[in-house]
Amino acid sequence: MTTVSTPQGLHAAFEAAFNRQDLEALVALYEPDAVMAQPDGSLATGPDAIRQHLAGVLGANGHMAVRTRYVIESGELALLSLEWKLTAGDEAMSAVTAEVARRQPDGGWLYVLDHPFASREPDAAAASGPAAASAGS
Repeated sequence: MTTVSTPQGLHAAFEAAFNRQDLEALVALYEPDAVMAQPDGSLATGPDAIRQHLAGVLGANGHMAVRTRYVIESGELALLSLEWKLTAGDEAMSAVTAEVARRQPDGGWLYVLDHPFASREPDAAAASGPAAASAGS
């Protein structure tokens, strides 16, 4: 795995891995005890649960575009947010994230907390868009 040297680099690495459908590269961007909020408001904790969720989203065979909104660093932690848009065929969905990343002993950064649907109510996020059927997996 390539080390992500800045918190903002996580956004570029996620987008690239998603668009090449590389599930293991996506999971590798998270700490072993990381937590990801799912569209229905439940939490995916750890690599197996995060892998299962992301596999469902990748199943939409969509294209993701991201734009970093902000990165705030304090010591070993960073608060990040991005706007993402997932397009699959004629359908599209988008949201704004809230994320926390931590600098690792090797100097790289990994996600600790990831809320991909921070700008949406849980029910609205789960009920719309190209990955709706599989996003809550």
